[in-house]
Amino acid sequence: MTERRLATDEEARALASSLRLRILRICLGEGHTNKEIADILDRDPASILHHTRTLVRTGFLEPQPERRGARGAREIPYLATKKSWQLSTPGSDRTMLDTFLEEVALVAPDDRDTTRLGLRLSPADMEDFRAQLRSLLDDFANRPDDASAAAWSLFVALHPDPNRP
Repeated sequence: MTERRLATDEEARALASSLRLRILRICLGEGHTNKEIADILDRDPASILHHTRTLVRTGFLEPQPERRGARGAREIPYLATKKSWQLSTPGSDRTMLDTFLEEVALVAPDDRDTTRLGLRLSPADMEDFRAQLRSLLDDFANRPDDASAAAWSLFVALHPDPNRP
């Protein structure tokens, strides 16, 4: 199981933006330039540059070798470092949930696979469940990226059930 460390204040602030989380996902496995990121997100490149620089400064994005664009302009693609997977951000705000809701809204309903599960487990069984789930996620997160395969996203939220006290 991958050991996680607590995010620093600067790292937590960098991850406290649904736009930045989406930029990290865009740059996962394949480098993209600031303009490409802006085009994908339908945003202004200047505003994306601010977010990209924040992610580079905090180690979440890594600049790749410079290349020349179609018109000869200098372009720097950025690649996600997967650092966010190594961090714990307990007590974080709704950023991850908001990011999930933004992304899933862009997906056709027939392409979504969703489910909910209610559990009543002893503390020991709950710890076992958490460990097995984390191990499964780590296993797939640590596999090499297959650029020829379809990209998928997974959102998991585990919380006490307020409907069944």
